[in-house]
Amino acid sequence: MSAHDPFSNVTPFQVPEQVRALAEQGVSQAREGYQKLKEAAESNNGALEAVYASATKGAGDFTAKVIDIAKTNTESAFDFAQNLLGVKSLPEAFALVNAHAHKQFEVLTAQSQDLAALTQRVATDTVEPIKAGAAKVFKTGV
Repeated sequence: MSAHDPFSNVTPFQVPEQVRALAEQGVSQAREGYQKLKEAAESNNGALEAVYASATKGAGDFTAKVIDIAKTNTESAFDFAQNLLGVKSLPEAFALVNAHAHKQFEVLTAQSQDLAALTQRVATDTVEPIKAGAAKVFKTGV
């Protein structure tokens, strides 16, 4: 080193052992926290994938049920129209209209109950992965 170097007389700085141990402990805790956060994020990604899959399946089931209901109701309407064309008297027409209305009320009630049950099942199935993920996170203390 040259004699004109202003840093030649500087003695190296040494970190006290307690400070070094405290810093290493902080780094270790940060790593553990990061690992737990990473595991929770990966678990949540899996839960979200399960939610989307369940919701997609549920939407497909719901659509199929609505199409089935529409088919049933359309067939019933065509059958009613065909039967109405074959009536011979006004009282017979009124009886046919009354019977059809009563039958349709019962059918629509059953269809509404089926859709409500399907909606409840889809909602329950869709939320289940979220509940399981939340239970896992709170159980492990992440």
